[in-house]
Amino acid sequence: MGLAAAYQAVKKGYQVEVLEADDRPGGMAAHFDFDGLSLERFYHFCCLSDTDTLELLDELGMNGAMKWVSTKMGYYLDGRLIRWGDPVSLLLAPGIDIVTKVRYGIQMFTSTKRSDWERLDKISARDWFTGWSGEKAYDRLWRRLMELKFYELSDEVSAAWIWQRIKRIGNSRKSLFEEQLGYIEGGTETLMNALAAAIEEKGGTIRYSKPAAEFIIEDGAIKGVRAADGEVFEAENVISTIPTPYVPALFGEAHADLAAPYEAIRNVGVVCVLHKLKKPVTDNFWVNISDANFEIPGIVEFSNLRPLEDHVVYVPYYMPQTNEKFGWSDEAFINQSFGYLQSLNPEIERDDLLASHVARLRYAQPVCEVGFADMIPDHVTPVAGLQIADTCFYYPEDRGVSESAKLAKKMVDVL
Repeated sequence: MGLAAAYQAVKKGYQVEVLEADDRPGGMAAHFDFDGLSLERFYHFCCLSDTDTLELLDELGMNGAMKWVSTKMGYYLDGRLIRWGDPVSLLLAPGIDIVTKVRYGIQMFTSTKRSDWERLDKISARDWFTGWSGEKAYDRLWRRLMELKFYELSDEVSAAWIWQRIKRIGNSRKSLFEEQLGYIEGGTETLMNALAAAIEEKGGTIRYSKPAAEFIIEDGAIKGVRAADGEVFEAENVISTIPTPYVPALFGEAHADLAAPYEAIRNVGVVCVLHKLKKPVTDNFWVNISDANFEIPGIVEFSNLRPLEDHVVYVPYYMPQTNEKFGWSDEAFINQSFGYLQSLNPEIERDDLLASHVARLRYAQPVCEVGFADMIPDHVTPVAGLQIADTCFYYPEDRGVSESAKLAKKMVDVL
């Protein structure tokens, strides 16, 4: 979002400086060296509706960089991996009666056609699922997924948030029986590097390893930003796209009263384990898991989307930062998650594991609770010249490159 805002601003003739805490561009979309492979730290994919990503690629001369792939989805239920994501798979799913299947199918189908979401913001995801599909469907298919992402907060998540995720994926299909997702050739790093290069080519500056520490506010207007090393960057306009939990500290004691709306937004963290393997786990891009023996809601087999020499699997552990498990060692996460892969595919042996990596974020996913729409402050703050937004500001859309690019353009238009 920050790079996209900088790019839009520099195109309009603004003098732009980007303060980037990391040593590379991209934030959650940045790459790292995974055993010789340049790969996203956290998995990314594109949907057919991601028009803002496609427009950005086209503007940057990267038309054709988006590659579309027919992908598959699986569900692991009670020790058995089944096909999922189409009407026939639903009808054949074990342990669900026909009436529940029909109700569930109707809910999923109508969700892809629905456009209004305000009413869904006022009810919980749990109540929405049980109201449409019944307790049996929720217990069988969704309860475990929600609880292993939000834990004690799972019953507080709004229906609008989960509905939008269902709609986005449900509409990324060539047909009722064929899902289609996209990846950027070379990974999202290709787009991040192109954005950074375009910013600098047009006269902008990117300061890496330069985290922001404080907004400089005088007489109700923004005057600049002080970096963590004390360097001051004067500015008539500031757009902050850092994660919301870090925003309150930027106001400092003198303007602590402005921090309250951002302090009210809760986030869960993620520990994302990556495994590089000699053989695939499944032929699915993603597998949802609802099984008492697994403490993860699913896996993402990324190499079934983006062709890679070896097989790469992401195993995300979402949880509140207060969860005791968040403090586990990397080795503990690697061992447990690899054991899960072996349970999914008993043919995988320890010798098939080529490399592993553990990435952590304290703030990865906002808890979009019931009534969340009213909790989000306007991105145009009461401080003249200061705008603040992160991925929760385009709720109920889920966090993504396309949605971030769209909001970035909106914030620059305000200038």
